[in-house]
Amino acid sequence: MRFKIQNMELEHAHNALKKYFGYDAFRPPQEEIIQTVLNKRDSLVLMPTGGGKSICYQIPAVILPGVTIVVSPLISLMKDQVEALLGNGIPAAYINSSQNFEEMQRIENMLFENKLKLLYVSPEKIVSSSFLPFLKNLPINLIAVDEAHCISSWGHDFRPEYTRMGFLKEQFPDVPIIALTATADKLTRKDIVNQLQLENAEVFLSSFDRPNISLEVRSGQKRIEQILEFIKSRPKQVGIIYCLSRKSTEELASKLKAKGIKAAAYHAQVDPPSRAKVQEDFTNDKIQVVCATVAFGMGIDKSNVRWVIHYNLPKNIESYYQEIGRAGRDGLASETILFFSYQDVNIYRDMFREGDSANQELQNAKLDSMLQFADAQICRRRILLNYFSEVYNEDCGNCDICKSPPKYIDGSKYAQMAISAVTRLEQQVTMGLLVDVLRGSARHEIIEKGFDKIKTYGVGRDVPVFEWQSFVWQMVQNGIFEIAYDDYHKLRLLPICKEILQGNKQLQLFKPLSIRERDELNKKYTVTKTKVDTSRIRARNALFDDLREFRRQLAVEKGIPPYIIFSDATLAEIAGRVPMTETSFRSISGVGELKWQQLGEIFIKRIKNFIDENPDFMKSGNVETTNPKLPVKTKSESKIPTSKQTYDLYKTGLSVEEISEQRFLSPSTIHSHLIKHYTQGDPIEIYQVITDEEISTISAAIEKLPDNAKTSEIFQYLEEAYSYDKIRWVLAFKQKGVK
Repeated sequence: MRFKIQNMELEHAHNALKKYFGYDAFRPPQEEIIQTVLNKRDSLVLMPTGGGKSICYQIPAVILPGVTIVVSPLISLMKDQVEALLGNGIPAAYINSSQNFEEMQRIENMLFENKLKLLYVSPEKIVSSSFLPFLKNLPINLIAVDEAHCISSWGHDFRPEYTRMGFLKEQFPDVPIIALTATADKLTRKDIVNQLQLENAEVFLSSFDRPNISLEVRSGQKRIEQILEFIKSRPKQVGIIYCLSRKSTEELASKLKAKGIKAAAYHAQVDPPSRAKVQEDFTNDKIQVVCATVAFGMGIDKSNVRWVIHYNLPKNIESYYQEIGRAGRDGLASETILFFSYQDVNIYRDMFREGDSANQELQNAKLDSMLQFADAQICRRRILLNYFSEVYNEDCGNCDICKSPPKYIDGSKYAQMAISAVTRLEQQVTMGLLVDVLRGSARHEIIEKGFDKIKTYGVGRDVPVFEWQSFVWQMVQNGIFEIAYDDYHKLRLLPICKEILQGNKQLQLFKPLSIRERDELNKKYTVTKTKVDTSRIRARNALFDDLREFRRQLAVEKGIPPYIIFSDATLAEIAGRVPMTETSFRSISGVGELKWQQLGEIFIKRIKNFIDENPDFMKSGNVETTNPKLPVKTKSESKIPTSKQTYDLYKTGLSVEEISEQRFLSPSTIHSHLIKHYTQGDPIEIYQVITDEEISTISAAIEKLPDNAKTSEIFQYLEEAYSYDKIRWVLAFKQKGVK
């Protein structure tokens, strides 16, 4: 009987997903998480930003009787999420310090009248003794603790109230609790479970991989020029630039504005009304660029941030991962750039030394990991994912190292120059000063100290600054020099120096790319990354731009952020498929029932107007729908299921990634479509998507687990070494009984 009930509940969950959010299927492992909630079990969900964490508690909220309480750390985040839910037809509200008594009273009345499905509250509110009696009178079906990593690590300072939320399980022992975060190592996960007093909690660990985000590290030389060129080539894309200090955010924002770029600074010292204005303008696409300290980002539920730049090196990988996660939440291609300067390392070392001595060793260790990432000579994604204990053995093809593997040279002569200079300067120079001496700089400090009189002054003037900086840092990494952090970061000679000076040991160094070489490489990859016809791309992009402008106009009229109307991913799919009927429009991912009722017909009208005004659009073969007013009459897309469209592209020889890009769907969705056709018996060469070795390894793991083992359990048993998609392929393989 319980099995039938579970099936009914899951059917309700799938119906709600389509009705309210416009999605045909759950992403792994959303369905298993939702089933755990429906079984009234506690859970900890670790899922990357943009991975669909909120769905895991919002779906149970709408199908279960009662109300779900969501603990959220920022007022702006609550506001955005509530607006998005209301836009999807789900009754939700928030209670926080920004409201007056009348507003709170109205919401309380709605709760007692069972007119709300979700209530968002701050951690301060939920731990207050005055709020508990009110909660006790509500029919609570679930408590969701968002940004749960605030319970541990740096979160203690950000939201100390998170550490007091263990009382929730004491006061509501029969209510399931779901804790959600995008970043938490093993110790933090254990801390979350202990502090929330979760009982036998199911732990769901999704892959940290964000394949739609490109990773790139650049030299800190000429950062302003590089940033201006980057933004100039992306005039319609919005992004965030993270800076180390409030002064640098203001200076950078001023320089960008002087070049005609709509930019603003954001940091903790800006007065609250001004900060709120910057955030609101950015959310509503009135500002293209925000130059911010790390204080900015957590409260942003904006899905169409296309790029994130780090003006300075982050102090640890956790911070870096959180911050680049602001980009590409809609699943579309997004870019990240990290400017690497050794001066940033020195600043952090000084900060750690002057701060809490108890954490100094841990902070330095985390900074070392960040340095290893920034100074990587292998695929950066492998380093990033391996840091979070997710084994990733393949090169990603979407980072600067994969696109241009390091070219090694015999660096012995450069090492000899540097060693000689440090020796003659009696080990009293920093890395930056050493480079200036080798380059023959006439800066005041060098002349004043007489450093221009040594034999090796200017011996490396023909080597660019960025190359020397890289070479000297590689020498540190290779144990030639040591940095004396307790003596103003001066370089110290290590024993190997003697062998190199005498020519008894050779040193291999990799040659960094110049800005021009990097730009040429990026242009090359932009041109060659896809087989899709360029004329069709141009036409499709023109429609996308038109729909985006139409969305902006509607957003202004409604007084809501543009992405709440439709995400960029939904607009891109509309532009790619050009739906002209109710059936075809409602099949677009992200178009729920209310969205169709409120927006469907006016968007179809906009598409028709665009086609009337752009007759050449039809020649590029974009329109897939039958319409008597249109000159092209092809098969109606309403008659072609979305999985069949994927399969048809697969049969033309396109890869999963190419199909994903052409259809504006995630690779995971493409895998789901192909798995469906594979299990139906349609011809698919399985070894094109998974190797024989992977099948054997995953199959062996499945055999050791119970017959009803969940995909997440298989994923964890394999120590996260294989993606959910790989596991699903093997399950399909075994289902077909292939030996």
